[in-house]
Amino acid sequence: MGVRRIDPADLRRKAEHFLRQSGFTKLPVDPFEVAASLDIVVQAKPAIVGGVSGMLVRHGDTFGILYATHIPSAGFQRFSIAHELGHFLIEGHPEAIFAAGETHASRAGFVTKDPYEIEADHYAAGLLMPDALFRAAAMRVGDGLEAIEELADRCVTSLTATAIRYAQTIGEPAAVVVSSGPRIDYAFLSDAMREFAGVTWPRKGDLLPDGTATERFNADPENVRQRKRLAQEADLRAWFGTRRRIDATEEVVGLGEYGRTLTVITTDSLPEEADEEDQLEESWTPRFRRR
Repeated sequence: MGVRRIDPADLRRKAEHFLRQSGFTKLPVDPFEVAASLDIVVQAKPAIVGGVSGMLVRHGDTFGILYATHIPSAGFQRFSIAHELGHFLIEGHPEAIFAAGETHASRAGFVTKDPYEIEADHYAAGLLMPDALFRAAAMRVGDGLEAIEELADRCVTSLTATAIRYAQTIGEPAAVVVSSGPRIDYAFLSDAMREFAGVTWPRKGDLLPDGTATERFNADPENVRQRKRLAQEADLRAWFGTRRRIDATEEVVGLGEYGRTLTVITTDSLPEEADEEDQLEESWTPRFRRR
């Protein structure tokens, strides 16, 4: 069997099509109401299993969703429910996830490489933050972390899920990095940042670049647990290895019980035009390390 190919944009479009067909046309989209429209019972659990965000349960033709509450965040919990709805609604998922039994445990939030879990995450993002509505809301907020927090309040979604949609939506250079301790969990770049910084960006398992605000912030676990934040001017050379200095802003916030850190990197600066020789000499080798 070949590797399952994931198309995030297509998954978001499928979720948005479902919303239109079902009459959900404004923000915030309530996953409890979506589940009720599908006759799926949703129940909270104090804690299911360590690291598990939720479960989709089948009994004959009846389905239910259990969601964990060990992370006291409405945004995280709603995303977890939307993730299970993704498993229910994406073609081929029920057959795959119930192949070994009547209960499927999930780890929502882009923290696993399992293609079915990643697909359900992207579907959940489209369900809770549909493109047209999210873009309209994004046009009314500012930039960076402040904009992401306003959008998270508007959509009642987690900071991490909102940050990813923000990076996928805006036209300006921006990068979103989620990290644990000294290592990167995952990163998303806006199209403008991807074109601006080249084709290489942080990968899961890479060490954070030396000397960055994020590296210093994560060195003290209390910063994460106490949801502290830090913002400072940065140089994109630290993250993307370009020879020219490119001014940027690096905003860092601890995610509390989630145990991770969210970093948002934005820039208004554009590189000056370089002559052909400079372009040939330009190095975009990133400074991420694997040890």
